Amino acid sequence: MRPQGKNLKIVAIVQARMGSTRLRGKVLLDLGGETVLARVVKRLSRAALVNEVVVATTEDAADDAIVRECERLGVTCFRGSEDDVLDRYHRAARACGAEAIVRITSDCPLIDPELVDDTIRIFLEERGDYGSNVFPRTFPRGLDTEVFTAAALERAWRDAREPHQREHVTPYFHEHPELFRLVSTHGQTDYSAYRWTLDTAEDLELLRAIYSRLGNRDNFHWREALAVVERKPELAELNAHVMQKSIRGH
Repeated sequence: MRPQGKNLKIVAIVQARMGSTRLRGKVLLDLGGETVLARVVKRLSRAALVNEVVVATTEDAADDAIVRECERLGVTCFRGSEDDVLDRYHRAARACGAEAIVRITSDCPLIDPELVDDTIRIFLEERGDYGSNVFPRTFPRGLDTEVFTAAALERAWRDAREPHQREHVTPYFHEHPELFRLVSTHGQTDYSAYRWTLDTAEDLELLRAIYSRLGNRDNFHWREALAVVERKPELAELNAHVMQKSIRGH
């Protein structure tokens, strides 16, 4: 199941839907003049090792709005199951001929192309079936990058049975290390206390503050965002109390 060399078609698949439980429609909210989804797509598009960016949404009518936004952005949109996100990823990967898949969630508008490339590079160099930058977590939450082979995804899609394994895509890999070669990358300093993902109104306030202080550009490095919150510690306090939703097995 391991990649053979570096000439793979690597596709970043961004899961997105309107039906967020805590902040409905969050991926199309305004973030410094662009939607949250646009920020994610544009930042991901700068990753040198990503060949294509695809948005994977659901067949629910509410997600017609995501399809329209993808058309505006000129990015491919795939529609699949709302609850079986593993199936949605598998079908999206097959549809675009991906040989390796980068999993990104659409609530991460600070996703960093350099960290994405670093994760892909480690995955390729160490010939992994799955690679990530979250085990151990050292980067702020919201910079999470996972990458896995199409063959590994196929096996998880075929064999995963538990609801959380279908909903959250990658737990099957971690729960079966005897089946997959798992590799990881991490930083030298632990910044994992910072929360840069979008799930609540407080998260949005922080993200808007970071973007505003960086001129509402979307080509800044994650360390520029870090410098903003280190200079203004009160910003990080905006969402410090927000509890991350737990994911069994992940």
